[in-house]
Amino acid sequence: MNTRSASRSETLADAPPRRDILVWDAPVRVFHALMVLSFAGAWLSAESERWRLAHVTLGYTMAALVAFRVIWGLVGTRHARFSSFVRGPAAVGAHLRSMLRGRPDHHTGHNPAGTLAILALLGSATAVTATGWAGFNEFGGEWLKEVHEALASLMLAVVGVHVAGVVLGSWLERQNLVMGMLTGRKHGPPEDAIGNAWRSVAVLMVAAVLGFWVMQWQVPPPVQAVADQPALAKGVADREHDAD
Repeated sequence: MNTRSASRSETLADAPPRRDILVWDAPVRVFHALMVLSFAGAWLSAESERWRLAHVTLGYTMAALVAFRVIWGLVGTRHARFSSFVRGPAAVGAHLRSMLRGRPDHHTGHNPAGTLAILALLGSATAVTATGWAGFNEFGGEWLKEVHEALASLMLAVVGVHVAGVVLGSWLERQNLVMGMLTGRKHGPPEDAIGNAWRSVAVLMVAAVLGFWVMQWQVPPPVQAVADQPALAKGVADREHDAD
């Protein structure tokens, strides 16, 4: 009994001190916010012909954001890189068991379980935007539209699991992980902090997205003209029939 208490005291004493440190750079946080807005907007506008251009624009935005995140995951700051948080099944299983015990392993960046949600979101977003682009350009029939909708529903389910995991993680770790993504700061050892927030890259991201939205809104979607062709052809045929 005394031995266990001593061992636990030594472990706590040997543990590195934690304080509020900068973990998430500005590009990661902007990516997260823009992805949330784009997916929510695309989902809400999916069934409206009036907001079709907005739906398409937000879909393209999601595709560009995924491409950026892949690049930033290779060349970005410490905790943004895939090499810092992508782990194998053993690490994921160990972390899930620690959560079930109520004592989750501490990870300054993404934990192994959260990695699964991140990869699933990136993969599903890629599939959703790819099928949406193909359907928008009429490369498939009705079946492609159904696949697109099914993938969007799958992505929504992944988002729900991710949110639930964040809430559970916040409760178990006794820190607000949502606020951490907003501010970029979490509790961790000082040596785990990143030195540069790269705000200039984040500003360029926002400028690029807003510029793209403005450009898209000024150009009518080409598919609209294609969609109108059957109606125009029917109108011409009716007029010719009336002339006869």
